[in-house]
Amino acid sequence: MNLTDIRDIKALLARHGFRFSKSMGQNFLIADWVPRDIADAAGLDKGCAALEIGPGIGPLTVELSRRAGKVAAVELDKALLPILAETLADCPNVEVIPGDVMKLDLGLLAAEKFPGLPVRACANLPYNITTPVITKLLEAGCFQSVTVMIQREVARRICAAPGEADCGAFSLFCQYHAACELLFEVPPDCFLPAPKVTSAVVRLTPRPAPPVEGDREAIFAVVKAAFAQRRKTLLNALSAAYGSRFSKEQLRQILSDCGLPETVRGERLGLAEFAALARALG
Repeated sequence: MNLTDIRDIKALLARHGFRFSKSMGQNFLIADWVPRDIADAAGLDKGCAALEIGPGIGPLTVELSRRAGKVAAVELDKALLPILAETLADCPNVEVIPGDVMKLDLGLLAAEKFPGLPVRACANLPYNITTPVITKLLEAGCFQSVTVMIQREVARRICAAPGEADCGAFSLFCQYHAACELLFEVPPDCFLPAPKVTSAVVRLTPRPAPPVEGDREAIFAVVKAAFAQRRKTLLNALSAAYGSRFSKEQLRQILSDCGLPETVRGERLGLAEFAALARALG
């Protein structure tokens, strides 16, 4: 069975009486190069393990099983479990785990399923859970890399540099935790049903240490304040968030001490500037 051949897919789904769920954002791959290239990008070998989220009918899972020593695939949709039992029957190194990834302790899961093995995360993520899942994967602190296919606009946002229009709070969060690379794009006609947007694959490689010094919560409190109202200058954004502690003149002086003009907007700042501001506001 070819898990990216549209005729085989339709026959498989009909045999199991499967219906697509819009709420789960299900789009199955119908281009064989996509799961192959995603698995290649994950950098797997038989000495490591892979955690997949949302295997669908299993085309990426099969490619991961060919490269990794062990694979665990977390699937929320119970209707897909009997399908996966069929499509992964020849993949003895794969375990399908029914459940909601947002309710799992990923560090504990990795330790239980892959004792002693380095673990990489790899997934074709539903668009509607992209941000919370990536946040959870990065904060788990147990993955050597996170390679995911997501909406192209979100991929660009993750990788955007300070000063670029796409740069925002989530960009800085991801770049604080990992080195971020946009690898390649995947057009809508590679999916069944075809989504209305283009997808892209990104690889996030967690950093051994934060790229800036300072308290993480304090830094991202300033980041949150700066992007809460993007059209405001940073001075006005900080005044709205920290006005109970500092006068506007004090905030103006803090910006000046950090080498920042009072007219600058938060999107122009990188992690180093936000860390300096967090220390000054501390």
